[in-house]
Amino acid sequence: MHPNIISANFLTDNPAIYELRFPDPEHLAARFVDDLVHRFGTGRDLLDVGCGTGRDARYWTGQGYRVTGLDSSPQMVAHAETHCPAANFAVADMRTFRLPNTFDAITCLDSALLYCHTNDELDAFLRSCHAHLRPGGLLIAEQRNGAFFLGNTELLDEIREQTVVWQGVAYRSHTRLWIDHAGQLLRRERRWDWPGCAEPLRQHSAWRLLFPQELRHFASRHGFEVVAMFDEPGPRAETRWSETWRDRDAALSTRLSGDRLHLVLRRG
Repeated sequence: MHPNIISANFLTDNPAIYELRFPDPEHLAARFVDDLVHRFGTGRDLLDVGCGTGRDARYWTGQGYRVTGLDSSPQMVAHAETHCPAANFAVADMRTFRLPNTFDAITCLDSALLYCHTNDELDAFLRSCHAHLRPGGLLIAEQRNGAFFLGNTELLDEIREQTVVWQGVAYRSHTRLWIDHAGQLLRRERRWDWPGCAEPLRQHSAWRLLFPQELRHFASRHGFEVVAMFDEPGPRAETRWSETWRDRDAALSTRLSGDRLHLVLRRG
């Protein structure tokens, strides 16, 4: 194994490789949140749940936001603290976090919400968010859309291979997705190998498949109003949140047939 590689979770425990594997040079995810904050109106104290490498926090602090980030990976938090000293970061579980202050907005991007696999875990997450939002504050989530998989198998029909080169070493991934119908989960197996690797590294993860009506129900029971639920545009949707999308009064697509689902809740 390459001497600098941590393998408990290959990507989340190796932040530099994560950023190479999922580049965002145009800051689409961070700009997406900034536009929604302006569109739906709230202050600039922001908590990023599942902050990862702190890449979005770096953009937001540059736009005048006061940012706190939390992540369950100590390696991600250490990387974020090094590369975004203007923000505050903490190692915490998204379902049980307790912080001493409250916020105007909470973000939960890149399907992090879907790591709440059970109803109890989702309840716990929403309770924590409600407790840490000021009245009128926004919870902004971006994730896979469970409804997309009703009869749609295009993401399940093939094994995807990708390679990322870091410090001169090519790391190759083979990814397979399938539906766990009983658990209402989208499961993933990712196998990694690289030159000199004696045995492939196999890792498993899963996302809860949440449907629009479920999300409305959970939001209501925890004191949130759904102010927007849409599939496009968005940072990872087919119609991306690009420089050409500037009209904050433009209609958001509510067909909810795409792979991505974007949710904006307001604390009552």
